[in-house]
Amino acid sequence: MLPYKIVPVEEALNRQLMNDFKGERYGFVQVGPKKWLLPASYADHAEKFYSYDLRSDDVWVITYPRSGTTLCQELVWLLNNNMDFETSANVAMEKRFPFFEFTLLHTEKFHAELRELNKNDPVVNEKLAYWKKPVYEMDLASPRHIKTHLPFSLLPPDLCEKSKVIYVARNPKDVAVSYYHHNRLLRVHDYQGDFPKYWKYFQDDLLVFSPYWEHIKEGWEARHKKNVLFLFYEDIVKNMSESIKKTAEFLGKNITESDVQKLCAHLNIDNFRKVVTVHENIPIIGAANTGEQGFLRRGKVGGNTEFTDEMNKTANEWIKKNLSDTDLKFPCY
Repeated sequence: MLPYKIVPVEEALNRQLMNDFKGERYGFVQVGPKKWLLPASYADHAEKFYSYDLRSDDVWVITYPRSGTTLCQELVWLLNNNMDFETSANVAMEKRFPFFEFTLLHTEKFHAELRELNKNDPVVNEKLAYWKKPVYEMDLASPRHIKTHLPFSLLPPDLCEKSKVIYVARNPKDVAVSYYHHNRLLRVHDYQGDFPKYWKYFQDDLLVFSPYWEHIKEGWEARHKKNVLFLFYEDIVKNMSESIKKTAEFLGKNITESDVQKLCAHLNIDNFRKVVTVHENIPIIGAANTGEQGFLRRGKVGGNTEFTDEMNKTANEWIKKNLSDTDLKFPCY
């Protein structure tokens, strides 16, 4: 049984969040003493998430959103499937490596709007039915590969004892910028404000899957467990070959230098963006902000222009303060 209370967000704040994140039709809840912020639909699935039946050959990738999740999924899936680039190119990531709590984002109101926008296209209806089905009801073949943005404390408590887990962390400034553009891009989020307002939401732990620091620290605390591999996105990008070898060793896979080079080329953001399909697309799925780059963006470390000099100064102070009680240190700081 989930050992935490699920409570609705205070009414005025909930109205504010729903006004700025128009994709959420039912509002938000906060969970437990850490006040994990999640869509209200979480309450319908929380127990099933927490008591999910694990297998010893499961491989989980856990991240706070926009932390290099898709890149790590592709790396893990290819290593665990004998470098099967053909299947990777022809089967969307959502089918090969399903998103554990994806159904939280797909409410009936949202789907009704999509059906109307797409004139009740039968192909769209079939796709929406797939998106609405919880992973815990799917009959997935072993070895299962599962992605989640839920923190460790909301996942099955024996996860690290029974299954393989890879946790990926990314520095908060790059995360916030990427999450901002992602929330503007997709109709399921449809963020309406500017970046300074979004950054305040991020700092105040009022974005879905926040608080960011608690998420990261739970991953960091689990890093010494036998079945856990903790990676920094910055290390993956800056030293791809070593990260590939480390992940292969963790998964118990032998890999040749030739395979390492093939993976490095495949995972280069310029190639990766072209060859990997994350979600099987349907017409009219994006939000009104069509100027956004796409699900896979820059894939870089730093170099963002969204922060003013003053914002950057206060952000660095905020980061330093939140790292003061831990030995966690991001590679780029």
